[in-house]
Amino acid sequence: MTFEGYFVLAVIVIMIVALVYDWMRPGLLLFSALVVLMATGVINTQESLAGFSNKGMLTVAVLFLVSEGVRQTGALNIVARAFLPKRRGKMPITLAKILIPVSAISAFLNNTPVVIIFAPMIKNWAEKMNLSPQKFLIPLSYATILGGICTLIGTSTNLVVHGLMLQNNLSGLHMFELGKVGIWIALAGFIYLAFLGHKLLPGQKNRSKRHYQDYKEYFLDACLPPNSSLVGQEINNGRTHLLKDIIIHSIERDNKIIDTRKGKFELQQEDKLVVAVKTDALVPLVTHRKLELKAMKGFGKFYKSTDIKQIETVIAPRFPGINQTIDEFDFLNHYQAEVLAVYRNGETISTNVGSVRMKAGDSLVLLTNENFIKNWGESKIFYLTSFIGEIPPPRYRGQRLFAILLVLLMIVGATVGRYLPEINGEHPDMFYFAAIVAILMAWINILPNRKYTKAISWDVLITIACAFGLSKALQNSGAADSIAHTAINFSKSFGPLGVLITIYLITTLFTEVITNNAAAALVFPIAYSAAQQMNVDPKPFFIAICIAASASFATPIGYQTNLLVQGLGNYKFSDYTKVGLPLNVIAFIISIILIPMIWPF
Repeated sequence: MTFEGYFVLAVIVIMIVALVYDWMRPGLLLFSALVVLMATGVINTQESLAGFSNKGMLTVAVLFLVSEGVRQTGALNIVARAFLPKRRGKMPITLAKILIPVSAISAFLNNTPVVIIFAPMIKNWAEKMNLSPQKFLIPLSYATILGGICTLIGTSTNLVVHGLMLQNNLSGLHMFELGKVGIWIALAGFIYLAFLGHKLLPGQKNRSKRHYQDYKEYFLDACLPPNSSLVGQEINNGRTHLLKDIIIHSIERDNKIIDTRKGKFELQQEDKLVVAVKTDALVPLVTHRKLELKAMKGFGKFYKSTDIKQIETVIAPRFPGINQTIDEFDFLNHYQAEVLAVYRNGETISTNVGSVRMKAGDSLVLLTNENFIKNWGESKIFYLTSFIGEIPPPRYRGQRLFAILLVLLMIVGATVGRYLPEINGEHPDMFYFAAIVAILMAWINILPNRKYTKAISWDVLITIACAFGLSKALQNSGAADSIAHTAINFSKSFGPLGVLITIYLITTLFTEVITNNAAAALVFPIAYSAAQQMNVDPKPFFIAICIAASASFATPIGYQTNLLVQGLGNYKFSDYTKVGLPLNVIAFIISIILIPMIWPF
């Protein structure tokens, strides 16, 4: 390998480390690496900008608009209510009734809005059915991933690989080509989740008639307000009849901490308390004013106690206060909402909340009112709240059917486009039909035409565009050839199949620690070079990249929808590993068996 090749690898390694430690947003990190390689002459200006005009990247942008148009009509809310079972049944059948329709929808629409709408609805449905929501939310995320690997437009990763193939003067992927292997992975995934996977998830079975409540428990700092009825009250083993479903965990009195969970104690006016309270008791606790929560100081200037609502929301990467503490950012004045607790990676933070530095993916428990939903429910700074999915969007209800028909037109057109007459020397393709549908949605006001930019995840697009330039740098510097040569020597006794396995595993590893789009773009030139050196068809390698870069189940950070359900389902990092790693193995085995059979080397 030349010095230039080592330099490119060094830049990419530094970029990967920065992605793992979340130093900046992925788009800016990849753009930084791209600028360094452009400034040092590894790629020229035209090569560095090529990704920004790539058809695959632009197709992803247009599909964001199409998905937003469908979401605005409330069609997904109607569909969700239609397929959720009306009564409890056996878990395998119940899961199948939920996961299969979700996968079918995710094969054609962006996964994120599907999860944003479905997750709260499924959580509420599960509680009404006396079932644990934890048995359904990770499977919901996995179902969207399984559906996405079945079509060209099911995930942006497929379009990235498709765009790279076109950029290298190769024929791209057809609409349902990935389904030849994806449908079998999805089917195996459904069977695994229905019969075994759900048993590995947390959440207790409840066979009693009592309504199941899967509420989180928080430890909150509190004190006794003036003239509180609790002054002088005796607490026995942390409980008093005046505070239902609340445990007084400890008292700070005269600079001493008293554990009140065992024994009898009398409350005094100056006591500082730590109370254990479940989320269903939060609003009554505030409205009855028997205790004053430290986190609620200053909240009264915005709302009366009777207006208070409890909302759970997930911080999106666009949130402006990331890496600031809640107090530094002044969350209360920004959003007229008080952060009562933060849930992160299985840990609940509810004491000294103001000092918590906020991160993307944090689940926040807020006390606010219904205006929060109206003002921020459709923003891109919060991903979901406990009410989204329960209230269908009020606009465009009469246009749901028309929106669905437009999406069907796009799917059919993209499928048969290669058989249609050429237009200016090209057959109509996915971008052609998606662009038409997006513009029609805008002009008939299905898509909010004055706010259309909010529907587009610009960081995803910048990440994809820059990944094309980094892929070109790996090719220009000879790094891709050297890595491919090493991979061939390492697995030469197994021939192309050994290289296929190596490519799949490398892509899977990258996907679990960095963005799936970047993983696909970085491995693509290595796979292409390996195919050229072995004089075999590169398509099997490209199919493996598509599957491996999408089939991310073992960590919450590998795929955005996994992160979305983490806080809502009160999951730990290890929950994903326990149930997701076997699914990764299933996808790997099926892919390695079927890909060479369907696309021979």
